Amino acid sequence: MRLDKFLKVSRLIKRRTIANEACDAGRVLVNDKPAKASLSVKEGDVIEIQFGTRSVKVEVLDVQETVKKEEAKELYRYL
Repeated sequence: MRLDKFLKVSRLIKRRTIANEACDAGRVLVNDKPAKASLSVKEGDVIEIQFGTRSVKVEVLDVQETVKKEEAKELYRYL
């Protein structure tokens, strides 16, 4: 699954276009490397997102096309 779509499905970022812009700006790192929105995400990847002054680091536990809002938290684990 594409990185921008995973960020939207997991609800780490609200909209896919915003996820796309964050990737283009270099604010999203996958396994400590700047990532493009088209990067393929798989289980075990570590994603770090910089939101202004703070950053969020998560590990991908599962990749699914669609999930309910309540189940979105099960796709990743905070580090």
